[in-house]
Amino acid sequence: MAGPLHGILIADFSRILAGPYATMLLADMGAEVVKVEGPRGDDTRTWMPPVRDGESTYYLGINRGKRSIVLDLRDEHDAGLGRELARRADVLIENFKPGGLDKYGLDYSSVRAANPGLVYTSITGFGSGAGRHVPGYDLMVQAMSGLMSLTGDPDGPPYRAGISVFDVMAGNHAVIGILAALRHRDATGQGQRVEVNLLSSALTGLVNHSSAFAAGGVVPYRMGNAHPSVFPYEPLPTKDNDLIVAAANDSQFRKLCEVLGIPEVADDPRFARNADRTANREQLRPLLTERLVERGAVEWFDLLVEAGVPSGPINTIDGGFAMAERFELDPIVDVGEGDRVIPTTRHPIRFSATPVDYALPPPLLDEHGTELRKWLAEGRPGDADA
Repeated sequence: MAGPLHGILIADFSRILAGPYATMLLADMGAEVVKVEGPRGDDTRTWMPPVRDGESTYYLGINRGKRSIVLDLRDEHDAGLGRELARRADVLIENFKPGGLDKYGLDYSSVRAANPGLVYTSITGFGSGAGRHVPGYDLMVQAMSGLMSLTGDPDGPPYRAGISVFDVMAGNHAVIGILAALRHRDATGQGQRVEVNLLSSALTGLVNHSSAFAAGGVVPYRMGNAHPSVFPYEPLPTKDNDLIVAAANDSQFRKLCEVLGIPEVADDPRFARNADRTANREQLRPLLTERLVERGAVEWFDLLVEAGVPSGPINTIDGGFAMAERFELDPIVDVGEGDRVIPTTRHPIRFSATPVDYALPPPLLDEHGTELRKWLAEGRPGDADA
């Protein structure tokens, strides 16, 4: 059965992470994605190690479901093919610096004149206004948004998150914007421009910390693994490894105390409500850890989850995949056939009526160039023999 976006053609002029991640998600949902690359290919093709059969696993992780064509936009013929792709597309997505596509006739105004129903999606670092000249890299945004000021030990240096968290977040926001704009087009027949920038994605993604400043005038600070508003909501030591305990409401805290064999602690006025527990965390923490160190993290995990207390061991990535297997989430899907089968991470959404499809492995550079050039040249006046 076709995916929910079957019949949607996406002209993907994006590179690196945010755009390719977004277009992979859309491809999984049935959209046809044409990945346009320059002669040297997407930069992530060279980001290695790790590798699989000589290919960057970084690139492989965000590019399945697409067909690749190399177009050197500095060449007028290739730029013309790019414009023809944009004319036929339902969605165009790009992450050039603002104005970077203007000289090729692939700016929004030019493309919209030929294709008024197009959803033209731009991902930038800092928007198309006063920040248009600033390159957009996730690490920069982690620093400039304030995230790094919140990450790390209170007395230590700021740290980046272990992944390019705002690139991924912006990619997800781009998908949301594209789907909303397609819904508008269904209703009106008109496309529009969708703009996403990493800094805005970061600020909304900081959620409670953003609200602390915007609504309360409070500038949050680094607390290590502690939470500013909830306790216990952090790693706690056990007999072998640390265990995440996230008893975020009074009922969960009472159940935690019952499992630990200290029900009286839940009745202590110092710990009766979340605000009390948060204010008195230094008195409460040793009461909890005194019991937790009697068993191992995995044993406590099973006991606490059975009682309805959110908790979890701190895994390495292989442990995370193993946990997903335990929960029957089938986290790895093989894409491709024959000599080139690529294990990839499963799409995060499941549909009961229109399941996602993993039709194509991540493409080799220009793998589909010949067929796509022929297809784009057909029907273009004066290019019949191109």
